[in-house]
Amino acid sequence: MTGRTAGRAAGPTPGATPGATVGRTARGGPAPAPSPQGAPAPLRAVAERLAVEHPEARTVLVHTSAFELLVATALSAQTTDVRVNAATAVLFERWPDAAALAAADPAAVEDVIRPVGMAPTKSRRIIALAAALLEHHGGEVPSEQSALEALPGVGRKTALVVRGVWFGQDALAVDTHVGRLARRLGWSAATDPARIEADVVALAETETPARPPVDLTALSLRLILHGRATCTARRPACGRCALADLCPSAGEAA
Repeated sequence: MTGRTAGRAAGPTPGATPGATVGRTARGGPAPAPSPQGAPAPLRAVAERLAVEHPEARTVLVHTSAFELLVATALSAQTTDVRVNAATAVLFERWPDAAALAAADPAAVEDVIRPVGMAPTKSRRIIALAAALLEHHGGEVPSEQSALEALPGVGRKTALVVRGVWFGQDALAVDTHVGRLARRLGWSAATDPARIEADVVALAETETPARPPVDLTALSLRLILHGRATCTARRPACGRCALADLCPSAGEAA
């Protein structure tokens, strides 16, 4: 993986009137009729359609290394990717690796990342994270879930993002968009990210015997893109959604 990744997801688009079944998909085709209420959407079919709607399965967090992705993801809690990218452009220019960040002045780091919010706490955490990488991993980012979660400020979702995006492992990272779409698609009734992850992984395993498994990393990235562009939290654009005929929640606003 080379070069500074700088993709951007499409912004939310105004939704159709809830309950509408006529319209066009994001790629110009007629919107299908809603699925019968209560039937979970077939996961493989959803993955295949999202691959057409969002061909590039990517994170919008700008990074050129596992270290940069790890720090950027850790900073992304309760803020926007745009703000994180603006802050990390300066952060990684001044402190490009674990050794540099571990030795950084906390006040200077705090000043650089102030736009992402919670700067005093986040600056301490990413400096401690860098120090832990130096002490336990020679400055390199580990690829194992348990080793990643043992790092300061790294939770399950952050570890899954790094494993899936950088190391190419099958990892379903559940953020607010993935959780919302999983519930609307009938894949999980849970609100806890770990429970949602388990439900979707179990569903994927039951749907794929004798067939190549669904790429859960790509699926989670595309669910995020679809959640931002079409299946928004308020007034989802069901009338132009490519998943409407599969989705048991099509036409509902919640």
